[in-house]
Amino acid sequence: MTTQRNKLREDVKFRILRILQDNPELSQRELARKVGVSTGGVHYVLNALVEKGMLKLSNFSAAKDKRRYAYLLTPSGIAERARLTRRFMLRKLAEYEALKAEIEEVGAEFSEQEMDKIRADLKSGDSAS
Repeated sequence: MTTQRNKLREDVKFRILRILQDNPELSQRELARKVGVSTGGVHYVLNALVEKGMLKLSNFSAAKDKRRYAYLLTPSGIAERARLTRRFMLRKLAEYEALKAEIEEVGAEFSEQEMDKIRADLKSGDSAS
C-alpha cells in the first residue's frame, strides 16, 4: 500500500524530472523553488536519480560559472518520467472525482440561487463570502 509520504516523494520526483526535461540547466536552488521543497531535498533526490542512472550530469557550456551542471534525462529517466506521469494522473483524477462528488453533495444543501451566488463569488475572486 502506498503511504501519503511515498506519494509526496513520488510527486517530488515526478516534478523534478518533468521540469528538468525542459530546463536541464536549472540550478538546484531554482529547481527547489519551482518544486516547492528545500534545496537539500532537491540535492538528495538529484543524487538518487543520478545513482539510479535516470539523470546524467553534464557541464552547462553556456554558463559563465563552469561549475554549473545540466541535468539530462537518460532513456531510463524518460521511461521513469512516463511511469510517474501516468501514476500522477491516476492519483489526481481520483482526487478530482472524489472532490467533485463531495462538492455535488454539499452543493445539494443550497438553492440554485445560492449556488449561482457562490459561482459568481468564485469568478470574482471573492472566496471569503
